[in-house]
Amino acid sequence: MIKRLGLSAATLLLFAAPALAEETAPYNCDYSPSCEVAPGVYGAMASPVKSKFNLSVGGYVKLDYAHNTNAVGPRSPVAFQNLPINGSKDESIFTAKQSRLWFKVAGPTFLGAKTNALVEADFYGGGSAATTNENPNFRLRHAYGSLDWANTQVLFGQFWDVFGPAAADTIDFSQGSSTGAPNNPRVPQIRLTQKYNLNADNSLKLVLSLQNPGQDSASVAAASFSKTGGYGSIVNAAGQIMFSSKALGVSPGFMGLGMSPLQAGLFGLGGRQKIAGNHQVDVYGYGVYGFVPLLKSKDGKNRAMTMSLETQAYIASGMDMQGATALSVVGSKPDLTGAKGYGYYGQLKFYPTQDMGITGGYNRRSVLNSDNYNGLSAATIGLSQGAVNGVERYNELIYANITYDLNAAIRLATEFEHNKTQYMATTTGAATTASGQNNIVRFAAYYFF
Repeated sequence: MIKRLGLSAATLLLFAAPALAEETAPYNCDYSPSCEVAPGVYGAMASPVKSKFNLSVGGYVKLDYAHNTNAVGPRSPVAFQNLPINGSKDESIFTAKQSRLWFKVAGPTFLGAKTNALVEADFYGGGSAATTNENPNFRLRHAYGSLDWANTQVLFGQFWDVFGPAAADTIDFSQGSSTGAPNNPRVPQIRLTQKYNLNADNSLKLVLSLQNPGQDSASVAAASFSKTGGYGSIVNAAGQIMFSSKALGVSPGFMGLGMSPLQAGLFGLGGRQKIAGNHQVDVYGYGVYGFVPLLKSKDGKNRAMTMSLETQAYIASGMDMQGATALSVVGSKPDLTGAKGYGYYGQLKFYPTQDMGITGGYNRRSVLNSDNYNGLSAATIGLSQGAVNGVERYNELIYANITYDLNAAIRLATEFEHNKTQYMATTTGAATTASGQNNIVRFAAYYFF
C-alpha cells in the first residue's frame, strides 16, 4: 500500500513539476532492498531542484549518546588522544553536533567535462560554543568544484587530505584519526586524478595534490591546529597511486554506502615548517593501503552475506596536526627536528543481511626512535597540539559496532570502544609509565535526507 501511495504521489508531482520528470524511481520507497541500496550521504537519495544549475540538497541528522568511563570533556563522544591519566570520573553525553548539511551542484559542461561543486558543513565549529552540545557552531567541512572527464578529474577547494586514504568505520566521529588511521584534516587544495584502464577489470589511479600546509600557523594564537608559530616556505605536496581490480567482485566500503573492488596502493605527503629560532623542519609521511572483498556482493549492489577487509600502515614525521604522529617536533632549538612515528589499522566489515552491518577493528599509533623523545623540555612539548597530558608512547583503539537500516532514511547503531594512551613522559618532560584508558559505550540514530 505504501509503495502504491508513493508511486501515486510521484505521478502527481510529475504533472505539477516537470523538472522532476527525469527520476525513474520513487524518491522514498519503503521495501527491501530499498531502491537507494542504503542510506547515503552523497548517494541516490539526492533529488534535483532548480537554482542557477541543478542543485541537490542532503545530509543527515545524527543523535549520539556516549558513556565514557574516563571523562574526556567537550570533545566527547569521539575517541580521544592523550587520555587523562588515572581518570576517576565517568560521564554520559548526548549530542547532535555531527549532523550535517550539504549542497551539490551539477553545472554546465566544459571541453567535454562535467562540472560539479559541493559545499558541506557540520556543527563542530570552534569558539566557546565548541564546548557545549546545545549551542554548537557551524563548521565548513568541504567546499570544492571539479571538472570531471571520463578518466580525469581536476578538483579545487577544500577536501580530504590525500595522505591516509583509510578511515576507520566507527560510529565515533574521530574514525581512528589519532590512533593509526589519520584521515584528517580537510584542507584547501588543487588536485589532479588520472585513471588508466589496464583492461576491462583492472585499472590504475594516480592522484597528485598541492595542499595548504596545515602544520603551520601565523602565531600560536592563530586559528590553526598548529602551535609552532611559523609558516612553511612551500605548500604540501601529496599523492596516491592505487591499483583496482574486479577480480574478487565488490563489497561494502565506508559506512556501507557504496561498493568497492580489490584495491592496493601507496600514498605520501611532503612539506616544510618554519619555527622561530630554528631551521626549517621537514614534514613528511608515506604508507600502504589495501581493501579486499573477502565475500563479494552477488549482484554488485546487495550487501547481504558480504565481507570486507581494509588495512593501512604508514611512517610519518612532524605530522601531529594530521594525527599521524604524537608530537610535532623533538630536540631543542635551534636543532628541532620532526617527531617520527608510525601507525597501522585493520578492519573487518560483515553484512549478514542487506540492512545489518557488523564492524570490528584495531588501530595503533606509536612513536618511532623513542630515544629522541627522552628529556624533552616543556617548551618543546608545548609546540605540539595533542600533548595535553604528556608525551605518548602509543595510542590505540579497539572497536566493534552494529548498524541496522530501518529503511532508506533511518539507521540505528551501537558501538563499544576501548581507547588507551600509554605515556613515556609528562608535560614537563619527566619520564613516566602512566597511562590513560577509556571504555566507551555508544548508541546513535541517523536520519539521512
